[in-house]
Amino acid sequence: MSTTHHSEYLKLESVYIKPAKNAFVSEAHLESQWDALNYLSQPDFDSSLEEYKAFQNYFADNNIVTPIFPFDETVKIDSIYCRDASIATDFGMIICNMGKGGRKNEPQSQLATYKENNVSVLGIIEAPGTLEGGDVAWLDEKTLAVGHTYRTNMAGISQLKALLEPKEIVIIVVELPHYKGPSDVFHLMSILSPVDKDLAVVYSPLMPIKFRNELLDRGFELIEVPDQEFESMGCNVLAVAPRKCIMVDENPKTKQLLEQAGCEVTAYKGEDISVKGGGGPTCLTRPMLRSY
Repeated sequence: MSTTHHSEYLKLESVYIKPAKNAFVSEAHLESQWDALNYLSQPDFDSSLEEYKAFQNYFADNNIVTPIFPFDETVKIDSIYCRDASIATDFGMIICNMGKGGRKNEPQSQLATYKENNVSVLGIIEAPGTLEGGDVAWLDEKTLAVGHTYRTNMAGISQLKALLEPKEIVIIVVELPHYKGPSDVFHLMSILSPVDKDLAVVYSPLMPIKFRNELLDRGFELIEVPDQEFESMGCNVLAVAPRKCIMVDENPKTKQLLEQAGCEVTAYKGEDISVKGGGGPTCLTRPMLRSY
């Protein structure tokens, strides 16, 4: 079995997660932070634990190893969305520099965990560059798409290119729109989730024409998320194997479209761990190893 980090859709072997109890900590902790971090409303702590237990059990049921990011007093509740603080590559992890001020300590927190577990590190994005993991997605083993957003700036993208282009990785820069502005969480993966080598879930109304055409030219079939399921994160779909995926509940039309395309889809209740904080299953996970 050969393994890779260079994929969003091959069979998932291991994925870092940060359980709700390690990130949300307590009802008082949530109460003190949710508003300043632009959550839709305050997550309920007990409900969050229940939702996360079901979410975590999905990986155990599929024999996926889940190393844990521990509690860290230097980071905030947003650290539950652990994809954003680092990027996995075949050459080692890239430690990000967050564009959201309230998340600035998360990359160093993850770096400490990687060092403790002997995970190799390729490089670290440094100021004035910003780069968040939700803004990058592997299209194939040699192509990484990166969104130019309010969270990921051109200085960060330049550093990403300097790390990966010498290793013959092609970086496609995707210019994303203003949408709701700097305070909103709007990443590339808000509008794109690859679920197979030739299948992706997309929200086309917010997708640049050039990039959408690029996907079509590469042979991708596009699952179009309907308008009414965009805010409920219908576009945020995590593949655990080709055409086998997990998504937030309450997106029945997108789920049906995926199933019609031959996908096996599991939906989880994510009102408190996903919807209120704007982070679906791709955000809640830092995929590491996948296998061919």
